[in-house]
Amino acid sequence: MPVIRPHARPALALAGTLILAGCSGSEAATQEYPTWHNPQVNAVSRTVTGGDVAMTTSMKPDGTLEAVALDLASGKKLWAAPTTMAGRLPGMGVPAPAIVETGKGQTVAVSVDPFRKGRWNGRLVGRDARTGAQKWTRPVHSTFGPQRCGGFVCLPEHTALSAARVVVLDPATGKVMWKFPGIAEVEWSDASRVVFLRLARNPVLEAYDLKTGKPVWRQPVERALGAGVDVSGGWSFGTAGDDLVGYVAPYTNPKTKSVSPFGLFSVKLSDGSINWMRPSVVRVYPSGSPGHAPVVRPVDQQGQYGGFARLDAESGRVLGQIPAAQVPGSGWWLAFPARMDTIGFLRHGKAGAAFDLATGRDVELENERGWSFCVTDPKPLPLKGQNSGFYSVAALCEFNLATGKRTTASSTPPGWFTGSQGGWRIWRDEKGGLHGVNDATITSPGMYG
Repeated sequence: MPVIRPHARPALALAGTLILAGCSGSEAATQEYPTWHNPQVNAVSRTVTGGDVAMTTSMKPDGTLEAVALDLASGKKLWAAPTTMAGRLPGMGVPAPAIVETGKGQTVAVSVDPFRKGRWNGRLVGRDARTGAQKWTRPVHSTFGPQRCGGFVCLPEHTALSAARVVVLDPATGKVMWKFPGIAEVEWSDASRVVFLRLARNPVLEAYDLKTGKPVWRQPVERALGAGVDVSGGWSFGTAGDDLVGYVAPYTNPKTKSVSPFGLFSVKLSDGSINWMRPSVVRVYPSGSPGHAPVVRPVDQQGQYGGFARLDAESGRVLGQIPAAQVPGSGWWLAFPARMDTIGFLRHGKAGAAFDLATGRDVELENERGWSFCVTDPKPLPLKGQNSGFYSVAALCEFNLATGKRTTASSTPPGWFTGSQGGWRIWRDEKGGLHGVNDATITSPGMYG
């Protein structure tokens, strides 16, 4: 398997790039920052914020779900309301509520409530984000869940029917502003535009003007990755400056056993033109968002894996790598430090291995730490009245790579995992509790977006 070759750069300069690319204020300073911990929730979705409120979907002991609102500054619970999934696919995970600021001191939270009547399997409800007071409702047959899109709420509805469509709603009233047929997911938005991934036989990125609904540009994913792309294997997107970086995972057709095209690519948010593409690489986990700190592994036509490479999300260039020959045998889990300048191979209960990504050389393990999944064999969520196969978002723990054991220090997971929203970094621990720290980190996507 040929190794991905980086563009020629001196090792010293490359090391500096890696450090700068992964460093944030929270990891470089010892200053005390505002923090909180709420162990009373069992968060199973990612957390979203808006208007000094944080929201997540939590699972109750009886397996039902609830939308939970927390005060962003203190982590204290403001209110909770029952929520459900009506037609969401297990591979998509449990959705978070949508939260949209509608004016000064006014924020609306939108989620799907349990509701059964006639053809309806749920009810979309808009609430005051701080008080939980109901503002409006909209019955739904099937949906993947609401998403914030600029100052609006975007909802794919009737997703299980041939009449599937996406509606763009006024968050204050629930009124439909505009709509288009088909199923799509929001991948990026600002105050004036939204970019959807249209989930179709031939997936397409499409940008629309948020106020008028007029199409702005479209870019078929196949132009970047090749004919036959199938998003059934999963996908993820993240922003890198003025660009949108996407990843489409491979999917094996159960009938033909053929594998669909896969890889990473980048498009300009302004016009959808393709900046760069990296076909036939898989995203590895844990790692950063495709738009922030992507780590990939090439796969050849025989399905053989190569080494590992850290990419620059803005250019697609390789910042650092190790070849396949240096990858240890089986029984390891990836572990990365906060700055992501080394790649670690964690072996639970025994010594692992680590390599400098800039030079490819071995790293002494004595003081080497790395962040990896706390649990490597997660169990599906025991959700009541839902299809099996849903999992909670993962938790990361810090490990000593020399011993394969967890460190005893209680520290904050790295920014490439948590991301940051308005200076706040929020993450789930392995018991489902939520933690928050305001370390003024610039807004950036985490592993889950």
